[in-house]
Amino acid sequence: MEMNNSYMVFSGTATRYLAEKICLSLGCPLGKLQITHFSDGEFAVSYEESIRGRDIFLVQSTFPNSDNLMELLLMIDAAKRASARTINAVIPYFGWARQDRKDKPRVSIGAKLVADLLSVAGVNRVITMDLHADQIQGFFNVPVDHLYASGVILPYLQSLQLDDLVIASPDVGGSKRANAYAKYLGCPLVLCNKTRARANVVDTMQIIGEVEGKNVVIVDDMVDTAGTITKAADLMMETGAKSVRACASHCVMSGPASERVQASALEEMVFTDSIPYTQRCAKVKQLSVADMFAETIRRVIANESISDQYLV
Repeated sequence: MEMNNSYMVFSGTATRYLAEKICLSLGCPLGKLQITHFSDGEFAVSYEESIRGRDIFLVQSTFPNSDNLMELLLMIDAAKRASARTINAVIPYFGWARQDRKDKPRVSIGAKLVADLLSVAGVNRVITMDLHADQIQGFFNVPVDHLYASGVILPYLQSLQLDDLVIASPDVGGSKRANAYAKYLGCPLVLCNKTRARANVVDTMQIIGEVEGKNVVIVDDMVDTAGTITKAADLMMETGAKSVRACASHCVMSGPASERVQASALEEMVFTDSIPYTQRCAKVKQLSVADMFAETIRRVIANESISDQYLV
């Protein structure tokens, strides 16, 4: 794609690796942005080139720590004050998305709060991928382009050419996503029914469906501590599965996750690169979503539909 002088792409600190790949796909340079850090931990954002009258795309996932979200908010505010024509937040991983409702008394709804922060800062559009809950799109009063990692994960699964394939969901909440994968691939669906002792701790798990003699692929939107997905994989192998793989959109992989995946029955763990993964785990493979986001940016600029990018 030829460089279009009406738009510019910038990146926060943590997602620069992905922004560079997006710019390579678009055929445009990454914009010059400086983030100055002070000794007390505070930081300031400044654009090092004019953005007046431009359509600005700010690439930044908001995974922990909260500095990534604060960087994005300051980037939006600085762009607004520098007279950018439109400010588009490209958020491959939208953090705080698991806090999308009041599931018990006296708790915050973090996803709504983050949506409000972005809106007040001055964002005109949000481009994101595989929100933990689809209804989070309704928390915004600006357009939300919601992409799906299935666009890169499904072609990879097809390339494996697995016989006796079964798609599994690690919990009932993910059954809609897993069912879409199963329909696209033309294979059966298996569910895992789990109960939690507390957050990030699985108490019990049962498999609903047949996995004996099957090549199982567990589908989820994110893997945090990897407790659920590794427990499911081990249980399926004990039940007679031929092999178990897992794929998820977002590589949160906190705490003991890498060690759990490495020690589990999983043959491989496939993620996108929406979040950087710096730990070493031989079973982890990352697929890039840079081309998908670049194509979406191109279509937004050209006022074209993005819906035909969706596989499921």
